[in-house]
Amino acid sequence: MAYLRAEERALRAESTMQAMYYEAFGAHPVIREVPEPTPTDDGVVIGVTATGLCRSDWHGWRGHDPDIRLPHVPGHEFAGRIVAVGRNIRYYRVGERVTVPFVSGCGHCSECRSGNQQVCPNQFQPGFTHWGSLAERVAVDYAETNLVRLPDQVADATAASLGCRFATAFRAVVDQARTRPGEWVAVHGAGGVGLSAIMIAAALGAQPVAIDIADDKLELARECGAVATVNARQIADVVEAVREITRGGAHVSLDALGDPTICFNSISNLRRRGRHVQVGLLVGEHAMPRIPMSRVIGHELEIYGSHGMQAWRYEAMLALVVDGRVAPQKLIRRRVKLTAAIDPFVALGDSGGLGMTVVEF
Repeated sequence: MAYLRAEERALRAESTMQAMYYEAFGAHPVIREVPEPTPTDDGVVIGVTATGLCRSDWHGWRGHDPDIRLPHVPGHEFAGRIVAVGRNIRYYRVGERVTVPFVSGCGHCSECRSGNQQVCPNQFQPGFTHWGSLAERVAVDYAETNLVRLPDQVADATAASLGCRFATAFRAVVDQARTRPGEWVAVHGAGGVGLSAIMIAAALGAQPVAIDIADDKLELARECGAVATVNARQIADVVEAVREITRGGAHVSLDALGDPTICFNSISNLRRRGRHVQVGLLVGEHAMPRIPMSRVIGHELEIYGSHGMQAWRYEAMLALVVDGRVAPQKLIRRRVKLTAAIDPFVALGDSGGLGMTVVEF
């Protein structure tokens, strides 16, 4: 990259801030003072007011993301106020409340020019390509392409919950799957992304079916709009259970966790010409899952990936939040300060947690 990374510029700064910090993959994180960031010419610095704890950050901490350079500060779904702007920033001012997609585009490449910043080859990802939001302040580059102003009706913690799981689910259900009213939507995994997908599908008038191994998660899925649930630990054949509930198979199915067996089941439980969306990350030895390709061909199934969401699509998502058709704040089950965030961060590898944890500053 032609510019200095935020943390490299920060080493020249005099003031400090508190952040979650680790120097080796898998090493226990600490809360410590680190230099404050400064904006690039095309960037801003945001004073973080709330940030979510997400399993993607756990994957990064475990060394599953090649973009992370050590030492590192994680965190990628956040809300806050702009506290400093670069000299090229024209459309944003200090003091504005904003959020940022966790995948941010450069604004100049062919993908960005086509409106697909979520697959920008030069993408900026706070918490991955650069230091993230589990800190009092975070630097964001390509700001005018990626900043999203927040409506007054959307609280900071709610806005932070949108940044990864809810925005990812919105794109998966609305844009990639093209979900329509009345369709059956199978959601495999009732974690943050899965519950968000259920809530969004229900708001569209679809019929979500939640699949998980924990009864408390399935109960919460019903609160979020699931019309049926399947406990994968208690039945012999998940695929047949979903096909029976949906009277022939789901129109749309999502792997919202990221697991080879779940991916296989999600594709297999589709009806003819159904659409599978892979949302959960498949990493390490799971990166090349088995696919029922004969069914894909014979039933003309569609398979999509979903990787974040563009800043310009936030308007549609935020409209659902403002008018009350979706309530992402229902998924917030724990609020902690940064000094108490390490234990829940480390525990993200255990998918047994209910709802999401938000760190508030």
